Amino acid sequence: MATIIHDDGSETYQTRGGIAVTRKRRPTDYGDAIASYVEKLDSRRGAVFSSNYEYPGRYTRWDTAIVDPPLGISCNGRALWIEAYNGRGEVLLGFIAKRLESVAEVRFGDRTARRLDLTVRTPDRVFTEEERSKAPTVFTVLRAVVDLFYSEADSAIGLFGAFGYDLAFQFDAIDLKLTRPDDQRDMVLYLPDEILVVDHYSAKAWIDRYDFARDGLTTEGQDEAIEADPFQPTDVIPPRGDHRPGEYAELVVKAKESFRKGDLFEVVPGQKFMERCDSKPSAISNRLKEINPSPYSFFINLGHQEYLVGASPEMFVRVSGRRIETCPISGTIKRGDDPIADSEQILTLLNSKKDESELTMCSDVDRNDKSRVCEPGSVKVIGRRQIEMYARLIHTVDHIEGRLRDGMDAFDAFLSHAWAVTVTGAPKLWAMRFVENHEKSPRAWYGGAIGMVGFNGDMNTGLTLRTVRIKDGIAEVRAGATLLNDSVPEDEEAETELKASAMLEAIRDAKSGKNTKASRGVAKVGEGIKILLVDHEDSFVHTLANYFRQTGATVSTVRTPVPEEVFDRLDPDLVVLSPGPGTPSDFDCKGTIKKARARNLPIFGVCLGLQALAEAYGGELRHLAVPMHGKPSRIRVLEPGLVFSGLSKEVTVGRYHSIFADPSTLDRDFMITAESEDGTIMGIEHVKEPVAAVQFHPESIMSLGQDAGMRMIENVVAHLAKRAKVKAA
Repeated sequence: MATIIHDDGSETYQTRGGIAVTRKRRPTDYGDAIASYVEKLDSRRGAVFSSNYEYPGRYTRWDTAIVDPPLGISCNGRALWIEAYNGRGEVLLGFIAKRLESVAEVRFGDRTARRLDLTVRTPDRVFTEEERSKAPTVFTVLRAVVDLFYSEADSAIGLFGAFGYDLAFQFDAIDLKLTRPDDQRDMVLYLPDEILVVDHYSAKAWIDRYDFARDGLTTEGQDEAIEADPFQPTDVIPPRGDHRPGEYAELVVKAKESFRKGDLFEVVPGQKFMERCDSKPSAISNRLKEINPSPYSFFINLGHQEYLVGASPEMFVRVSGRRIETCPISGTIKRGDDPIADSEQILTLLNSKKDESELTMCSDVDRNDKSRVCEPGSVKVIGRRQIEMYARLIHTVDHIEGRLRDGMDAFDAFLSHAWAVTVTGAPKLWAMRFVENHEKSPRAWYGGAIGMVGFNGDMNTGLTLRTVRIKDGIAEVRAGATLLNDSVPEDEEAETELKASAMLEAIRDAKSGKNTKASRGVAKVGEGIKILLVDHEDSFVHTLANYFRQTGATVSTVRTPVPEEVFDRLDPDLVVLSPGPGTPSDFDCKGTIKKARARNLPIFGVCLGLQALAEAYGGELRHLAVPMHGKPSRIRVLEPGLVFSGLSKEVTVGRYHSIFADPSTLDRDFMITAESEDGTIMGIEHVKEPVAAVQFHPESIMSLGQDAGMRMIENVVAHLAKRAKVKAA
């Protein structure tokens, strides 16, 4: 039936399985919509999926959260159970049980009002490769559930949760060598009756509330109570991990033997690190989101004291209608200390043949996965070796799409890719055997997927990478590296440690109560300070003014020449001489400096401003052999002085100049505080008067590394302007 809109604004539509679904929407505050759900998950089942990293045309605008779902679906191998967590869930469980009675591959076990146990039969015939994703697995049950609730009228509702690594063995069976714990779950999916949706494009958020009815039974008015299960810390101190230092490097040597024999092209084994979890999972989730933004950020309470907190960089499978897409990630390098160093690392990564080979093999396998279920000719690489930058790492990423064949659905797409070559290797089945034979512990959720299966047939899942698994108070972090024949064992082990470091830092920071704000922020040292910024017709003066305003100071920008009346009226605490074209004499900078000195005002010069101060105090200017326009330089800090206090001995800055101060003519009361690698003066400071200057642009994008430019401005305001004001008072 068509969607019916009721007088109270609610809507009712009917699913393919004959269930009448009534949805009522209420708005909620956009600003803290997701944050308000995170703390709830410390003690209540549910999930938060959010994306705080964007790449144009790749990720999505939506965040989603659920809490206290009425029903969950879990499995271990082919044993599957569906649980109702309240009276509303009992109604839903009845609907699902009725639908599953007609599924021949499912065998019913114990059944109560709150739980239904099932077993999925093993295949009784050979399935061709093209149809193998239709063979009986636990996904047979999921298909039946989606079919029961299927409707194109709603894209928000579906099954939310996590898919474990071992699910792949129902599709690609191998001999399991590692012992799995008895309580391992290979899948936990929730069917919610209330969903928070956040739309970042429109900056709006709302909550959709659902009721379900069929054959005279309805969830409306049923018991909603679900008992909380608060997080319980432990006194157990776990080992460092499941590998001793150096052991992963030894594994790389073993893998290279398989490469030489031709058994493998690449393989992605991992190692596990462990920490005692002394803080609430929500604190770890908040901290991880701050220090490691990602397109697939998630926090899931799986129940039974098990949580997943993740910041995955990689899409697993996304299906929209008939379109299927993936974004294989392979090729990794460490972030630089600043944007300039980042750019150099990017060039190194893009010029690495090893990293190119890693990604090429991953994408060729991925295209093969799609070709099993997609229309001939529809599988295309739509983005090649694109750069994605994360908190500690830079990755190269491909973007691949295809169009599902008739008769194929999102589950076919999912199974055909299980699991991504980026977490297994190639050939995939042989790589999975190598992982099983050589890793020290079962992967559990690592290398699987998290996300949503929509009741409209769509799917959006991310790989379970960069993830903290918390179980019974112990936090586990697993990380792997893509090994090739030309891998350097020690480098690959270091890569696993680097990948794990952000998650381990989040655990430790949450434990110590460290501020969850990732950015250091700008100190409001300028409150009460008035600044006169003299504009020498420069193209960057307003960015410079913005930097000073961020300190809390009041800034008035006046184009030169500045009359006495302006000095008297503005009564500044600091005069800043801006950069500019030409020479100081083009702007009568000596006159401006004379007026400021007559009033005993502190002066700070930027670029042309340094040249003007050097000249006003009797120095001479020279021309560079090669102009430095829009060029970054690594400068050495010789004397921290007022401007460079608290900064590193070496800083990358942005330069726009062809004139410089001759050090041999500089007034002897000026000390040189910084210089470039070729000895050009980059900073000066007067030892007797409140005067300082830099020859570069602290406000340039090239000076962003270590937040150096902003920190210099803070120092100028705090140590030059404010100190002079206090002294005068």
